[in-house]
Amino acid sequence: MKKIYLTLIAISSLLISSCETDYLSQIPEDQLVTETTFTSYNNIKAYAWGFYNTFPGYNRGVVDEEFNADLFLNSNSKISMSDWIKQLQTIPASSGFYSGPYANIRRVNIMLDNIDKSTVISQAEKDHWRSVGYFFRAYEYYNLVSKYGDVIWLEHALNDASPELYAPRTPRNEVTQKMLDNLLFAEANIKPAGDGPNSIGIHAVRALISRFGLFEGTWRKYHSLGDADKYLRACTDASEKLMQSFPNLNPNYDLEFNSESLAGVPGIILYKQYTDGQFTHTLTSAHRNSSGNWDLTKKAADMYLLTDGQTRWSSPMFIGDKDPYDEFRNRDKRMLYTIIPPFKVNANNLTWTYDANPKHREYLDVLASLSDVKHKGDPARNWQGLVLKQTPHFRDFNNGQGFIAGYTGYQLFKYYNNLLNIQNVDIADAPIFRIAEVMVNYAEAKYELGEFNQAIANATINKLRARGGVANLVVGSEPIDISRDPSVTPTLWEIRRERAIELMGEGYRFNDLRRWKKMNYTDVEQLGRWVKNADYGNKLTIQNGAAEGYVTIYGPPPGNFPEYYYLYPIPSNEIVLNPNLVQNPGWK
Repeated sequence: MKKIYLTLIAISSLLISSCETDYLSQIPEDQLVTETTFTSYNNIKAYAWGFYNTFPGYNRGVVDEEFNADLFLNSNSKISMSDWIKQLQTIPASSGFYSGPYANIRRVNIMLDNIDKSTVISQAEKDHWRSVGYFFRAYEYYNLVSKYGDVIWLEHALNDASPELYAPRTPRNEVTQKMLDNLLFAEANIKPAGDGPNSIGIHAVRALISRFGLFEGTWRKYHSLGDADKYLRACTDASEKLMQSFPNLNPNYDLEFNSESLAGVPGIILYKQYTDGQFTHTLTSAHRNSSGNWDLTKKAADMYLLTDGQTRWSSPMFIGDKDPYDEFRNRDKRMLYTIIPPFKVNANNLTWTYDANPKHREYLDVLASLSDVKHKGDPARNWQGLVLKQTPHFRDFNNGQGFIAGYTGYQLFKYYNNLLNIQNVDIADAPIFRIAEVMVNYAEAKYELGEFNQAIANATINKLRARGGVANLVVGSEPIDISRDPSVTPTLWEIRRERAIELMGEGYRFNDLRRWKKMNYTDVEQLGRWVKNADYGNKLTIQNGAAEGYVTIYGPPPGNFPEYYYLYPIPSNEIVLNPNLVQNPGWK
């Protein structure tokens, strides 16, 4: 894939070179695109690079999606509980969630409308570009359908006279069937290797089928829409092929998210590339400064298994959670990569030495054995390199260090690295599709089809557990988890646990709860670590006002998550512009 920052330059150069020098004789912009852009293979390719901008990569909104669910919160302020959980969500006048995909769909449809006009490319090449367009259009419709349900399907680019401007919403069944048909066409007709390394080819198409098929199939099952198996089967078919093509995982979980380059990294299907001085992001800096902190909840921490494959409630290896050093011991390595483990050092700005108590270096030594100083093999530092004195580290009691602080005591660590020490300039590449997601998609879809067994567990969940140093899941002998939702079988609970752990902080959880129809999981109080308040100057808020216990952030939520909240509201301005749009039920 071309570097994203080159996309607009390439398109602009293409268009400018086609213009007459006399301003009055220039072809109108839409006509310019039609008459010059789609005449050759390379011109079409240059136009299509612009589609890649739709991938979110490492923007903070990706992480914030999890803030609306039960395992994660944005700790910028104590009043920042999600409006979805507080049940204060209102109908917006406009929303990029709605308008953004349609703007991208228009760009794709312009290409699809004009591919056949070229007289210099072959039918196979036309079908390839049609497949690329179908991929990106389906990607945009996935974002729309997953939020709004019924949405207007647009087969062609619109103009001012298009009747579709006033069309009613297309039923979800029709939209998702068209999406699936388009993706299957793309799978059959796209160039397998795409247009070079890290471009849309057969693997990216199958990865989208895997993601979309699982979402739509489980949404249909748990929201009683019918026809679930068709989408679940599409998910498993695509996932099986991908697992054959990508048999190996990157042995280092952390490097899937904190590598300067993901080129050739095992298990990475497609990624967004960042390069110092050319195209960068700010996600790592947000980890390391005082303005963009995210916390995991006690519930999230409790999900991580012990190395014996048991839960914190069933394993003899679990000592307790009243001491943070005990809580992290013998846990899944992904916990150490995702939540900053406890430590205490003598810090003097950029330098540090070990604390006199050997206990306080335990996890520094562990991380040093798993990582290096450019990643996580060093005490946490802010973007200037200032060394954090200790964790857990709270915003309300921070030893004069306002950076890398939160409210729960479980600070997110997943995107932390020391590749650069420049404020708001980060260069780690962002995975878009990775085989680990495909594995958990496959395991869940096979369960929902009634086909999950030990062989599938070994090919998916147990490969991921092995990377975390955790014993295998034995189907039929699942660990005891007293927190398990009794309406979910022990096997499905473990499949969902693995998904939550593997994808923690990547923006999936809110949609997972929505598709499972389990947003009632947000009805409980979000808690943090067990603390003695006196150890923190009595500045923390403890559940039930106790002197020691679990930190509470917002107190109990309203509870009884409304049924109609499972779908987003259509922005009011869209209904004003198109009276044939009908608002989703329940929104007023």
